[in-house]
Amino acid sequence: MKSSIHPWSESVAGTEGEQGTPLPCHARVLTLPNASDQALSIRAKAMVFSDPRSIELCRHVERIAPSGANVLIIGETGTGKELIARHTHTQSGRRGPFLAVNCGAFNENLVEAELFGHEAGAFTGAQQARPGWFESANGGTLFLDEVGDLPASVQVKLLRVIQERQVVRLGSRKPIPIDVRLIAGTNVDLEKAVLAGRFRLDLFYRLNVAPVVIPPLRERRGDIPPLVQFFVDYYSQKLRATPPPRLSIEAAKLLELYQWPGNIRELENVIHFALIICQNNEILPGDLRLPNFTGQVTNALPETCGPTDPESTLGGLRIHFCRLLEAGVPNLVEEVERVLYSTSFDYCRANQVRTARDLGISRNVLRSQLKRFGLIGEAGEAA
Repeated sequence: MKSSIHPWSESVAGTEGEQGTPLPCHARVLTLPNASDQALSIRAKAMVFSDPRSIELCRHVERIAPSGANVLIIGETGTGKELIARHTHTQSGRRGPFLAVNCGAFNENLVEAELFGHEAGAFTGAQQARPGWFESANGGTLFLDEVGDLPASVQVKLLRVIQERQVVRLGSRKPIPIDVRLIAGTNVDLEKAVLAGRFRLDLFYRLNVAPVVIPPLRERRGDIPPLVQFFVDYYSQKLRATPPPRLSIEAAKLLELYQWPGNIRELENVIHFALIICQNNEILPGDLRLPNFTGQVTNALPETCGPTDPESTLGGLRIHFCRLLEAGVPNLVEEVERVLYSTSFDYCRANQVRTARDLGISRNVLRSQLKRFGLIGEAGEAA
């Protein structure tokens, strides 16, 4: 009789906090310092580099880290932007502190004082002078998360600080020199924000010197197994569950098939909750809190589908194809091709050269398929 326990038993090779020891990208786990003191679901607490796209991301970050250039980290909520920012600081060799602030959490009336500091009496309630975040990060790195939320007036002053390398506190006329490596994070398309008049183009160029794009978790599914194991071990220790609960095959398949709109943050919450309510030291599908997910996992797939590798994205794709065949979807080839080309074209931001390269086909073949599905017009422009 086959075991019902999924073989995700390898512990993660190593961890790295703010002062971690360098490890190969494929063996590294980034964690927040004092992660156990952080409130659940506030930030992604761990990031692994197991999927090929994550390994390349890690290498890209470590190439740009020593340069000192401003970095713009682009990624959905919960993908680990702060972890990447911390890793950039660690690899940069800067000896000053790493400070992270969320621009969306500032009071609009006090955001300038928070970032640039203020003198006593600069505004009502300012009883004493206080340095801003830029002064506090002097000699180190300042991470401005959700930078797209900054008001237009503050964007102007931020641009001046970046250009002149000095800040002027509110209520003062004396410039203060600073040496700060600036990293910005955003979960919105700043280029669209520029076109809509919500973000300054000159500031975008200043921030986007070294862009870093973090793929969502659904596009780097090779990271899911080690992340699951990391959070199982982490929360088992906090809950004093010895030995850590095991993951059933059915539960593991659900975790692989789910789209993870909340990314690493959502995965952490799901595993934490499952460990709290699971029984008999085993995590079953019913223990997973996956909202808006109706996928059903059976113990057996049709034999024609063959075995699947649970750590392979293509293995998960085979499962989806089996579901479609079982459902009797009409014109399946046509629909699959439509999804393939439209998704690839959107992913490459309507860039035909890049789309053709990523799909491994010629541009002429791609253009004919894009016209076929109405994705471009006869002139070759996106529909």
